Amino acid sequence: MISASLKNYRQSPRKVRSVANLVCGKTVAEALNMLAFLPKKATDPLAGLLRSAVANAKNNFNIDGDNLFIKELRVDSGIVLKRSMPVSRGSAHPIHKRSSNVLVTLAPLSEKPVKMRRWARATTAKPVATKSNVERSVVAASAVKTATTATKK
Repeated sequence: MISASLKNYRQSPRKVRSVANLVCGKTVAEALNMLAFLPKKATDPLAGLLRSAVANAKNNFNIDGDNLFIKELRVDSGIVLKRSMPVSRGSAHPIHKRSSNVLVTLAPLSEKPVKMRRWARATTAKPVATKSNVERSVVAASAVKTATTATKK
């Protein structure tokens, strides 16, 4: 398992996750291309983290970076700096300066699961009526019928 981490990056996890969700599951080349053109602040640190993970794969496992995809890109909450902002009448409002911990895991393309198209899943996943299901529905219908005739008498 090839991984790299970025600790206490000073941006809120919610903002970093929006970028991370876009590149998760892509190949390394596609992800770096997307990160180069996204207009978000988190793209530069995530691109550097991805390059670091590719360097780990090359140096530690002798795996070429072209044959890797992003298996997992997890963004967790880091430390929270608690500050306060003075407001009227001598009060203070809290300010939470959040940070993020990011973990990227790469895997070879041979381990990438094959995604089925939505229409293909719908046609193959239809339930098949078995004899027991048909018998249950007939028994339930007859029970309802006898209960309604008993209440009418």
